[in-house]
Amino acid sequence: MSSFVVPAWAWALLAVIVSVSISIDLFAHRGDRVDSRKRALAWSLGWIAVALAFNAFVAVRFGAEAGEQFLAAYLLEKSLSVDNLFVFLLVFGALRIPVTEQRRVLTWGIAGAIVTRGVLIFAGAAAVREWHALLWVFGALLVVAAVKLLREQAQAEENRVLRWLARRLPWSSELHGHRFVARVRGRWVGTPLLLALIAIELTDVVFAIDSVPAAFAVTEEPFLIYSSNLLAILGLRALYAVLADSLASLRYLRYGLAAVLAFAGAKLLLGSWIAVPPLWSVGAIAGCIAVAVAASLRANRRDRRISPGSPAGSAAGPAQQCRM
Repeated sequence: MSSFVVPAWAWALLAVIVSVSISIDLFAHRGDRVDSRKRALAWSLGWIAVALAFNAFVAVRFGAEAGEQFLAAYLLEKSLSVDNLFVFLLVFGALRIPVTEQRRVLTWGIAGAIVTRGVLIFAGAAAVREWHALLWVFGALLVVAAVKLLREQAQAEENRVLRWLARRLPWSSELHGHRFVARVRGRWVGTPLLLALIAIELTDVVFAIDSVPAAFAVTEEPFLIYSSNLLAILGLRALYAVLADSLASLRYLRYGLAAVLAFAGAKLLLGSWIAVPPLWSVGAIAGCIAVAVAASLRANRRDRRISPGSPAGSAAGPAQQCRM
């Protein structure tokens, strides 16, 4: 893998891009207006364009291989972040968070993820520099995560998180406008918005334990890993608005995500003997997701032919299946 020195101004440029992007997003989505699916798709494509423009900068400034590594890391994080979208659906459904308040929770959740991802990435990079064999540990963890993803149901996992929080956090089951905390009967309690935010942050840390090591399968450069993570996370809110109604019908998507994790794990475990070029990684990741989505859509069409008028996929989506 290529090694290069990242000047301070490059980090400053990344900080400016992220700060300006967040400011624009907050300004454009002030108030309680909910994006239509078409508008959310435009925003999602806009965030992808920002990431690709930064990708071009990396390739020009640090070389083609660095650009390929950034693209592979970005695509990897973007793919695995779909699992976060399932969590959003489950948490919002369980707590009955209205659509008008979901964007507010997601904005704060993404801000927290930017901080926690940074801590995990730089801690992981420092550990890998000190103990390079740690990459084998990362690889084994990713293979285990892939198997776990195939075997476990997200509903049960996120319900456990919410139940654990509900037992330990004084909270009210009623919304209090936009507030995360409210005073009820003389004491301060958390609202469902706070419970949703904490649940999303905790599960994001769990997901980061998988996705951050996966990024080390394509590059060991902290700048590339962190920038690709940030630019993938920035588009999560818009991506959720685009895919929220479709996730339940993508029945085989988890198999694709598990394949992505298994590929990254195998790459780390066998990296000393088998070198996989970054562009091959890009193709493998894109192929896993494309096959899973195509298989899901084909199964949905088959179901509609067999039972006309019945909804594709499962009868109830994750948001309806998960209730506290």
